[in-house]
Amino acid sequence: MIFFTEISQNRVLWTAIVAWALAQAIKILIDCFKTHRINCQLLTATGGMPSSHTSIVVSLAVAIGLRYHFYSPYFAIATVLAFIVMYDAQGIRRQAGQQAHVINVMLENIENTGVKLDKNLKELLGHTPVQVIGGFILGVAVALVMN
Repeated sequence: MIFFTEISQNRVLWTAIVAWALAQAIKILIDCFKTHRINCQLLTATGGMPSSHTSIVVSLAVAIGLRYHFYSPYFAIATVLAFIVMYDAQGIRRQAGQQAHVINVMLENIENTGVKLDKNLKELLGHTPVQVIGGFILGVAVALVMN
């Protein structure tokens, strides 16, 4: 039981969880505003505004900096992790999504390719730089409010 008590009291962990949940909720609200319907599948979806990957790692880094000081090795580790995730989100994963789109279009337009997929490749994998910045701002804000 001590384990669960300690987890429930880990403010740094809860900061990251809240940042992720808010980012996903904002995605649902933005989509609802655009489509006039609620799409709960977006709760676990990748891509979109704001980047939940960015918000979770940035809130983690800022919360660690506030709790253990910004000169601590913990903050350094979390910051390096955050930079890797942000780079990956708006770079590599975004390019993979663009490639998936091209492959989906090619498979639609070419008959008898011999390639059969159960469904189209997922195209919304990464983020635009603006979406990453949105996740960054949300992550900092959540960390400052919760810590």
